[in-house]
Amino acid sequence: ENPGIRARALAGIADVLGAMAGDGTGLRSGPGGNRGWKSAYLCLETKRYEDGVCLLAAERRKWMGRQSAFPLHGYDSKLPIYRSREVLRAARHYEGAAQILISQAVKTAETFADLGKTSEMISFGKWAVAEAPARVDMSGGWSDTPPVTYEHGGSVLNVAILIEGKRPIGARVRRLQEPMLKLCLVSAKTMQPDLVIECKQLSDLEDYSVPTAKGALLKAAFCCLKIVDISSSVSLEEQLSRNYQGGFELQTWSDLPAGSGLGTSSILAGVVMAALLSAAGRSYDNESLVHLVLVVEQMLTTGGGWQDQVGGLYGGFKVARSAPELPLKVVTEKLSLSEEVLDKFNRHFVVIYTGRTRLARNILQEVVRSWYGQLDLIVHTTDKLVEYSETCAKALCQGDMEKVGMIMHNYWEAKKIMAHGCEPSVVARLISNLRPYIYGEGMAGAGGGGFMYVMMKEPDTGKEIVNRVIRQTEEAAGFEVYNASVDQTGVIIQVVDSSSEPSGCPT
Repeated sequence: ENPGIRARALAGIADVLGAMAGDGTGLRSGPGGNRGWKSAYLCLETKRYEDGVCLLAAERRKWMGRQSAFPLHGYDSKLPIYRSREVLRAARHYEGAAQILISQAVKTAETFADLGKTSEMISFGKWAVAEAPARVDMSGGWSDTPPVTYEHGGSVLNVAILIEGKRPIGARVRRLQEPMLKLCLVSAKTMQPDLVIECKQLSDLEDYSVPTAKGALLKAAFCCLKIVDISSSVSLEEQLSRNYQGGFELQTWSDLPAGSGLGTSSILAGVVMAALLSAAGRSYDNESLVHLVLVVEQMLTTGGGWQDQVGGLYGGFKVARSAPELPLKVVTEKLSLSEEVLDKFNRHFVVIYTGRTRLARNILQEVVRSWYGQLDLIVHTTDKLVEYSETCAKALCQGDMEKVGMIMHNYWEAKKIMAHGCEPSVVARLISNLRPYIYGEGMAGAGGGGFMYVMMKEPDTGKEIVNRVIRQTEEAAGFEVYNASVDQTGVIIQVVDSSSEPSGCPT
């Protein structure tokens, strides 16, 4: 009955097929939407697992029965010779089937989303505004990623940070007289819409599961919170009129570069749902939001773990943990640090934007494959990730920035084992040149681009030293030091007049 075990079985078949395809057949990451596999996918999605597995096997046999006119390198001539590209595509489809079951496992997190009903919705003419800091993962990242998090158990230490003194991620919602949904992606600098999407029919929301579709996250949030029932025979207009006496306008923004590695998309999902629930007259807490973000990201088919939303919704430093079990539950413990320790951290810690866009989804796929392969090195490294989270938390509580930096370095080395190629060569050169001045270093999130961070040996010297070393490092001309500091508050919710403009909540 465990979807995680079923997912592992299908992922194993995908790996076997990938090995059979041989070298030189192209990337495993590629199209996996052939219509011949759709019936099997539908069975898995509706939890008719036996039928789904049988249909997968039948389709696999069709594809593998197509013999190639060209022998594959390394194959015994007595064995059947398959068309390697067809077999590789079959592997992709089995991987897609495994992802369906991983998604079902992660969606068990909804069990821990406790949403209540408050007295009333916000008034017309008011905005419900939610704004949040970014996050930096200090240790333990990847242990929060499904299926690792519910098979092995996870522990992540991260911190909420202000960028240039502001909370850079936000959303606001107001009620509309007209029963429709107006979705706006706005500029964080001007608060003017860059994109406006009007949804007047349920069909306008149907692409919520296509991550590249315009406004997909916003549409998924309405569906996840059941403000809209997309499967209902009742029209969108009637649903909104009956339940909310009108529609909603939802605006979102982020003042961070794309692919920053600072948890933007997951934190944005959290603030979107916080603003929506506030506007709709529903009560919630951060724990509920953390689990709902896991669900909405599965609806989006982007996957991902839980540490990003923990990092931005809760203020300060915290250790979040999950047990190796389902339903998937995340328990967050906020660290009580003295003002002296917080000040010491701020004076030693420096964040640097690399100007490189990361490809987190491809990195995620490789990590999941490596985990399912159960190689000793990967399992051992996952053990160390969890250990680093716990030991780094203890070092922080002691105010030992040298030890924190050392663990940051070890954590970064472990992340490079989990995801090969996540350290661009120019970042490696910069770290090497910075080595005499730093206790430790890392790249935020999945790595590969976005932001990096260092723990300086000397306080208050970071910006000057890092900028000098950037100028001396080949190909690092686009790197930029940002002002960052610990945010102790996390997400904030306000109800303001429609004439008011969010300010990024400077502190």
